Amino acid sequence: MPELPDVVVYVEALGARIIGQTLRRVSIRGPFLLRSTAPPVESVQGKVVRELRRVGKRIAIGFEGELWLAIHLMIAGRLHWKATTAKLGSRNVLAVFEFDSGVLVFTEAGSQHRAAIHMAAGEAGLHALDAGGVDVLEATPAEFEAVLKSANHTLKRALTDPHLFSGIGNAYSDEILHRARLSPIAMTLKLTGDEVTRLYLATRETLLEWMDRLRSDARGDFPEKVTAFRKEMAVHGRYGQPCPRCGSKIQRIRYASNETNYCAPCQTGGKLLADRALSRLLREDWPRSLDEMEARVTRASLTK
Repeated sequence: MPELPDVVVYVEALGARIIGQTLRRVSIRGPFLLRSTAPPVESVQGKVVRELRRVGKRIAIGFEGELWLAIHLMIAGRLHWKATTAKLGSRNVLAVFEFDSGVLVFTEAGSQHRAAIHMAAGEAGLHALDAGGVDVLEATPAEFEAVLKSANHTLKRALTDPHLFSGIGNAYSDEILHRARLSPIAMTLKLTGDEVTRLYLATRETLLEWMDRLRSDARGDFPEKVTAFRKEMAVHGRYGQPCPRCGSKIQRIRYASNETNYCAPCQTGGKLLADRALSRLLREDWPRSLDEMEARVTRASLTK
């Protein structure tokens, strides 16, 4: 799912192309895409774009007349910029927005239909789409700590809760926690002052670093390679690969369709966190450390 750095770069790229431009025509092709009807999506046709904003993980396009069209890409939604509407017959195309300056194409891979468009009128309408999480890049250390410790959650849950923090999801939370050298299951109310400071700095540094990296990768073009898995990431999506800091194998916790990646020596004092998919089967036999896991692997290979 595109998160804060990806959405910011999308907003910047769109702003350079459509602010001051008129939306001549909007075509909604995905029957599940439009999630609101007031105001109607047709109301923005013929309107000039005045502003672009990031609202959580949404991309909000502001038109004259205080009308807003908010795009939520969810997991598989992506945006593409084209010169014309030619060759747009793909079944993945959900919506097409024809501006004076070019064509914005909204696609979604797969068949789960999670991507969404909401219409809103005025600041109040747009605000209603915001889950209310604070923007870490604007928050002071004290504000960050107050939100973090407003309830007792695991760090992974706290960072990815849109009601607490804006725009952070599964991928960048893994990267943040690795940089901060903190366990994804550490409880927020048990963090020391030093740990909170490390987390605050790691969150800002990680998001800003990736915003700069994504801008550099795009090189002024429209961002087309938006993905949650990048080779430059330290831990996310790198299960079994070496940690760039200590060289140990990256571990994971799997739950439902999600996966948390972490480095045991760097983040948990070497302790392996129970992978729910396996620990249900192994129970008390779940290895407690990387050394124990490696020993089991070695024994298994010798008995073959």
